[in-house]
Amino acid sequence: MLDTPKTKRSTAVNSGIQVFERADQLLGLLASQASPVGLKSLASESKLNISTAHRILGALSAIGLVEHQAGGFYRLGLRWMEYGNLVRERLQIRDVARPFIEQLHEQIGEPVNLAIRDGDEIIYLDRAAANAARVRVFYRVGSRAPLHLTSLGKLFLAEETAEQIAGYAKRTGLPGNTEHSLTRLSSLNQALKSVHENGVAFDNEEAELGLRCVAAPVRDDQGNLVAAISVSSPTDRFSEHEAVWVPALKACADDVSRALGARL
Repeated sequence: MLDTPKTKRSTAVNSGIQVFERADQLLGLLASQASPVGLKSLASESKLNISTAHRILGALSAIGLVEHQAGGFYRLGLRWMEYGNLVRERLQIRDVARPFIEQLHEQIGEPVNLAIRDGDEIIYLDRAAANAARVRVFYRVGSRAPLHLTSLGKLFLAEETAEQIAGYAKRTGLPGNTEHSLTRLSSLNQALKSVHENGVAFDNEEAELGLRCVAAPVRDDQGNLVAAISVSSPTDRFSEHEAVWVPALKACADDVSRALGARL
């Protein structure tokens, strides 16, 4: 039977999955030991031949996930500490912010979102809302959105230099979701100028028609922007209550910042 392109793709995918499974197995063995482990022991415990184990460990060493020591011994690399610190920081921000965003939600009766930046996107870390089952998919916890399409993301872009903002625009192409989306660099720069002037960022139906948002920054003890909190609402209600919601949101974000050690 001849291999078709589809068969070859399926074989390649299965082979890739098998490599990840074997790498995970070796990492698990290293994680279970307090001291470095020899190649022969790792191959024996994982039931892999020595050459396969050596090849996988070499690839993991090249990206810092495994440290190769003299004599053919291996242990987990320091890259895991970097990843662990990032995860811990994100969990800390969510835990600290949770009571404050719940309080703001109870105060204004609208959904309140907490997000962080991850590359050219934001990730929604948490959300306080009365009916989570009716939350739009776009705003579910764990979902992502481009920086320029959200009030949350604009806060992070406003921290960058003109060159960095232009680089973001070039990398992403500034895709739009609605007729109001900022798909030109000049429009984005104008919006970011407003962020600098007002200390908050707006999404005026740029991510979704009929929905407006406003976001305020959360800073750590070094003054770094580490997260953002937003209020989202249908356009008609937002316009009616904006004058009250914006100060309440800024106060909430400031409270979270102080809880993280910021001096405001």
